[in-house]
Amino acid sequence: MSLTLTDVTLTYPDGPGRLTALDHVTLDVPAGTLTAVVGPSGSGKSSLLAVAATLITPDHGTVTVAGTPTTGLSRAHLADLRRRAIGIVFQQPNLLPALTAAEQLQVMAHLDGRSPARARPRAMELLDAVGLADQAGRRPHQLSGGQRQRVNIARALMNDPTVLLVDEPTSALDHDRGAAVIDLITRLTRQRGTATVLVTHDRTHVGAADRIAEVHDGRLRAAAPTTS
Repeated sequence: MSLTLTDVTLTYPDGPGRLTALDHVTLDVPAGTLTAVVGPSGSGKSSLLAVAATLITPDHGTVTVAGTPTTGLSRAHLADLRRRAIGIVFQQPNLLPALTAAEQLQVMAHLDGRSPARARPRAMELLDAVGLADQAGRRPHQLSGGQRQRVNIARALMNDPTVLLVDEPTSALDHDRGAAVIDLITRLTRQRGTATVLVTHDRTHVGAADRIAEVHDGRLRAAAPTTS
């Protein structure tokens, strides 16, 4: 299953007129591939991610997630689709201070109506996948910045999403830790078959992507395969 945006236009009120954030954007992200979306601040990257996450409804165009067109879906149906099919890795991990690394993941099961206790084996599996099985009992203040971001990634995968959306995951990390996080996202994309979109203004690590798409003034330059 893939993520597809077709002829998407998004505008915001701007005084007497409207500001175009996305201008007829089309993007297809096949399962098991990583597409890096790059561009300067204010270019439309965050708007693209929000539309792909079904957090914002575009003015025109269609968004299809895991074979489901989202046009016309109610808020409740969109929320259910996000829980089932979309994992979001936020720029800041925003982990709950009182919870351990394992509990951060188990909360996702609770939000999906499942028993957190029964979800613990799944949480441990994912922490092991991101190299943190031995840190499962630690709380955020006991983890490094890179480790917190790894918990953030594992949490996004807790409900086995089809689509993985990643927002500037290396912005608060040094080069080596940032590279390790990008390598992890790339590996998990291949292993778990997610359609992954990585939004970043830093081109340092985008060589790991299958395709690179550039956003300028709301327009998306067609995604091109990387040469690596």
